[in-house]
Amino acid sequence: MALFAIGDLHLSLGDQFKPMDIFNGWDGYVEKLEQNWRSTVTSEDTVVLAGDTSWAMKLPNVFNDFEFINSLPGKKIILKGNHDYWWSTMAKMERFVEENHFDTISFLFNNCYSYGKYGICGTRGWVSIGDGTEDEKVQFREVQRLEVSIKAALDAGLEPVVFLHYPPVYGLNSNYDILDVLYRYGIKKCFYGHIHGYSQKNAITGMHDGVEYIMISSDYLKFAPYRVM
Repeated sequence: MALFAIGDLHLSLGDQFKPMDIFNGWDGYVEKLEQNWRSTVTSEDTVVLAGDTSWAMKLPNVFNDFEFINSLPGKKIILKGNHDYWWSTMAKMERFVEENHFDTISFLFNNCYSYGKYGICGTRGWVSIGDGTEDEKVQFREVQRLEVSIKAALDAGLEPVVFLHYPPVYGLNSNYDILDVLYRYGIKKCFYGHIHGYSQKNAITGMHDGVEYIMISSDYLKFAPYRVM
């Protein structure tokens, strides 16, 4: 039994077709993903999908993408990304996967999941805060959700491991509110996606101020799930 992670699948297998093949390094990415996944992940494993899973705009339109994900080995835990416009309430998403028998898919949203002695925690996160009031509201909610998720793990006696979509540090920029949560709760590992292509040169990876950062954008991983532990 192993734990894997990968972000930014950017699937568009349904009606709203938006192929990523037009971008450098993304040619045949769905086939590469499936081949790498099936050669690495078993039915006993768990894979965290760190946001931007599907280009679908509404929950019903994600059916084909979820059908593909559900067909792959292992349990999948999905968190929200900035392009997951289909994301809805937990009740609606849970009802959707139940009604469609997508029994390997769960959602990380104001909660945590256990994996041995570890707690799988996380949320979307947000960009470095700007001057806009709307940004401040979103930032505040994301900080709250991260803290709720970490506390849920600690209350269950688990060691939190954090998964985000947005990187809390990137180049010379830092999201200090998110970082404050990581530091206060002694988080040792933080996985994130969102960054693609040329922008990956400014990504922070490895140890940084006591936290190990691991980038798991799918193109960075060459569309192969990363073994967390």
